[in-house]
Amino acid sequence: MEMDKKEAAGSGAVAKGEGRGAISMEELWGMITAYQGQTIYTAKGLPLTYRVKGGELFTDRKKKSITRATFEQAYQKILEDTEHKIIGPKSLNCFGAPYVWAVFKALGVV
Repeated sequence: MEMDKKEAAGSGAVAKGEGRGAISMEELWGMITAYQGQTIYTAKGLPLTYRVKGGELFTDRKKKSITRATFEQAYQKILEDTEHKIIGPKSLNCFGAPYVWAVFKALGVV
């Protein structure tokens, strides 16, 4: 049985297979929050866990937090990438790109 986006966000399930632009910024942050504590992997294969506190994401691999605004800006770049030039963390060109990419990859956004 397939879950809809809100159920996925509420249960921590991964939203795989959804096309670009399929979720709102609010749903995206809800999914990110619901998935905290799960082990995910960076593009280089390094394990990573994170927690969300308010509008900030804290990873176990980095001392500085990554803000919700950073995730929203990166997501917007992905939505606007009609030529599919964003193929990895470097092409996101944002603070904490390897971690943002890892979260997006785990959630099925990229």
